[in-house]
Amino acid sequence: MADSDYAEFSIAHDRLYTLDHLWMQVLDEDKDEGTTSIKIGISEFLMAEFGEVIQVVLARPRDESDFEIDADSGLSEDDEEEKSSKSQTMGGQVDTDELLITVTTRYDGEFDRMLINAPISCTIMELNGHVEDNPDLVNEDAYGDAWCVIVKTFTDDFDEDQFMDKDEYLAMLNELP
Repeated sequence: MADSDYAEFSIAHDRLYTLDHLWMQVLDEDKDEGTTSIKIGISEFLMAEFGEVIQVVLARPRDESDFEIDADSGLSEDDEEEKSSKSQTMGGQVDTDELLITVTTRYDGEFDRMLINAPISCTIMELNGHVEDNPDLVNEDAYGDAWCVIVKTFTDDFDEDQFMDKDEYLAMLNELP
């Protein structure tokens, strides 16, 4: 572990977790479309185990014009009211064997890079560019402003039982060497 035999970290109670230490929060289900929107971020355990997050790189859809980036547009405050920095169209498809997030951590001068695949087949709807610009957000507010992506998947393809709730995730962490 990063600091000693014991590390402090929190686990959000309203999320699902993956073996790759991603959290997933269901935002809504559209019964008409048969889709589910999910916010995905990085669990605090990743920082406790591997050290401070110093870089986050989010996968870009193949056609960058077809998704939202939640980041500053570079416009002045006056211009910001007139023009939004987000496009409102569909994003790129990502399968479970495709890279979604790359995280670089640092502990005692040693660097570690983790390549994390998408936990579900999905369409990227929004990227949180703030975590790429300021990776300290992940270290400071992993379950809040430091979310990474919002995706949409077909409800039939999303089975909550294939992921861990907070108790199952904690039990899995307790079994790690």
